[in-house]
Amino acid sequence: MRRGMERGEGKGTTLAVGARTTGGASARGRSGTGGDARCEGERDGLTGAAVGRRARRAGLGRALRWFASVALVPLVTALAGCAGGLPARRSDPDAPAGGRAAAAAPDAAWPEKTYYRTVEVRGRRIFYREAGRADRPVLLLLHGFPSSSHSYRELIPLLSGRYRVVAPDYLGSGFSEHPGPDEVTYTFDLLADHVTGFTEALGLARYVLYMQDFGAPVGFRVAMAHPERLRGLVVQNGNAYLDGLPEELRAFIRRAHEDRSQAGAAAVAEVVSGAAIRDQQYLRHVPGERRERMSPDSWTHDLAFLATPEDRAIQVQLLQDYQTNIDAYPAWQAFLRARKPPTLVVWGRSDADFIRAGASAYLRDLPGAELHLLDAGHFAVEEQAVAIAQHVTRFLERLPP
Repeated sequence: MRRGMERGEGKGTTLAVGARTTGGASARGRSGTGGDARCEGERDGLTGAAVGRRARRAGLGRALRWFASVALVPLVTALAGCAGGLPARRSDPDAPAGGRAAAAAPDAAWPEKTYYRTVEVRGRRIFYREAGRADRPVLLLLHGFPSSSHSYRELIPLLSGRYRVVAPDYLGSGFSEHPGPDEVTYTFDLLADHVTGFTEALGLARYVLYMQDFGAPVGFRVAMAHPERLRGLVVQNGNAYLDGLPEELRAFIRRAHEDRSQAGAAAVAEVVSGAAIRDQQYLRHVPGERRERMSPDSWTHDLAFLATPEDRAIQVQLLQDYQTNIDAYPAWQAFLRARKPPTLVVWGRSDADFIRAGASAYLRDLPGAELHLLDAGHFAVEEQAVAIAQHVTRFLERLPP
């Protein structure tokens, strides 16, 4: 059995809860008595040994039903508690001490219809996906590189029955407007400014930020611009600490920032090639036995929006600007210490770029944060959407208004 199932991640948690729900009801609904069996035998014209055999079978059935209701149900309940009710440090040997205990997996809720909309922000067209009633708490999903809101296509329906879920495509990504890199210089300040304008255009006065990859530098800028709007943070493989960056990746980021020559830009452009997106961004973090989890729709969709030299140049400019995020880490960490936003960290443990040390680092500044290391890679939501949705739901249900 894989370690992810031992920790109650993914299907393990759902199966345990389902067994607990159906087992007790079945046991209670079919209980009977040996006297009933004997009466049935007499009515059916059975006598002597035949009636005795039926009575013994009824007694055996009664004993088995008693065992199911008295013994199996508590056992399954206990297993479900192991799957979803223990602190991260117990359910995961690599998770550090600290954080909140998680309750049992929440009941599923029917999803709301997802809508595909656009809104004008700073004179530009921004595309977004939205699902859930307008009067419900808002969860704002910020995507990573090289993707778009498409990366949340499985997560949105899992949460929209309880929350208003909104996922924009950044300027220059996905279905949003792509002004040319000769017309606009793409920076994380620019992306964050448009996301802030997006929240204002939709009238989102309070929200929880879900941040993955590029979503972390965008999200921290959005949060620090208007901390009064922030209800909480969900961090999924999104760095705010040097601990989470291997030295090789740090060196690449420094070179990309400092060397803006044609040759330097060409080296960065290799990262946004078709093979690199598929094999390095998506599949490198996923062992062969887990490849079936990864939908080819993900990189096919991304590559459709990286088909032209101009589109690839947009992502090159953002990678060249990434060093500004590392330089801002101390300010982000100070923000966390000062504001102490309620925080959930869910992190794919197999991520080779944003390594798991980056997840536990959040607990230095937020010792009350909840941490879960998942059996997944960098794009954990592509592999473990149900497990993440369960963690997010438990987290959001505890938040004050």
